[in-house]
Amino acid sequence: MSDLEHFRAETRAWLESNCPPSMRGDAPNAADDGAEIVWGGRRATYRNPNAKLWLDRMAARGWTAPTWPKEYGGGGLSPDEARVLSREMACIRARPPLFSFGLWMLGPVLLEYASEEQKREHLPKIVRGEIRWCQGYSEPGAGSDLASLRMRCEDRGDHFLVNGQKIWTSYADQADWIFCLVRTDTTKKHEGISFLLIDMETRGVEARPIKLISGSSPFCETFFTDVEVPKTNLVGKLNGGWEIAKRLLQYERQNISSGGFGGGAGLELEEIAKRYVGEKEGRIADPDLRARIAAHRMQARAFTLTVRRLEEEGKAKKGPSPAVSIIKYEAAKLNQDHCELMIEAMGYQGLGWEGEGFAPAEISAARSWLRSKGNSIEGGTSEVNLNVVAKRVLGLLDHQ
Repeated sequence: MSDLEHFRAETRAWLESNCPPSMRGDAPNAADDGAEIVWGGRRATYRNPNAKLWLDRMAARGWTAPTWPKEYGGGGLSPDEARVLSREMACIRARPPLFSFGLWMLGPVLLEYASEEQKREHLPKIVRGEIRWCQGYSEPGAGSDLASLRMRCEDRGDHFLVNGQKIWTSYADQADWIFCLVRTDTTKKHEGISFLLIDMETRGVEARPIKLISGSSPFCETFFTDVEVPKTNLVGKLNGGWEIAKRLLQYERQNISSGGFGGGAGLELEEIAKRYVGEKEGRIADPDLRARIAAHRMQARAFTLTVRRLEEEGKAKKGPSPAVSIIKYEAAKLNQDHCELMIEAMGYQGLGWEGEGFAPAEISAARSWLRSKGNSIEGGTSEVNLNVVAKRVLGLLDHQ
């Protein structure tokens, strides 16, 4: 038996013994039942006690961040071993033990850019789900043109003083810390930005939730008024934050892309269409709708395979490539198309908002359809992503 097969056998046995039965099966949708999703943090609550048990068991092995070095709390697994772990979890339909911006975005750039002290301070807490992070990038006047950000960070000798506002900061009202882009030099645009870590409990930090047309929202606007931040919270070089920002955006778009947009929606759409439109000889009765759902299924399958290929290439190159912007663009479109087809199949019932006349799935469909409108904006607008593809993937030059 090879070392990898031995690891597979041990992993399979450990998962079977340690993953609680209630932590197997489809994970709850964040839009439908966010209370079931484990984000961790200082104020974390667990509707199902087994969710905390599953998190603790996986974190103890470092398997919430399986490829991170063991000295920072990670699993220290090779890429091949991490793939085995992922496949064995999929075999028993084990739910992810932890959802975390720290795992998906911040941790990878800390491993690349942070000081040794910063790595040892923050990475183990991310692995264990002890600290919940949020992202402070966009501002009211700096969204797609992120380098136009104006949130000031002034050197006050023994600390930084931060003033300004961030917007679309997901879950800022529930987060413990925020990783921020701040302006430390007003004479330069890209070269005047730094990457700063801020404790949300610091005096002067205030997060206000923003309600979307879907009826709820993870987004907040976050205000910073004379916030004192230790200089040890600066990641990388002063005025060197733009390089880190771009790297983190690649990880963010990779995470958004692999988040399931459209990937398994085809069969669900088929079942919905049969239920609401009817079926004939085991197929969706409406041939036009049937053809479009079949095309969507094929596109979703091609998308899933492409994501896997880029993930493998990213691991080989030790990080995501600009090609992630292609996937993020397609992921947004796939999810929006899925929601449009779902509403069309349900007809008037798909427009339900609340009340006894609508089933929970119908109410969820309407809210998901409205929420999907933001997919082509968040994580970089589709237009900006197409520009990235043109310039950095295809190598096209701007016309003068």
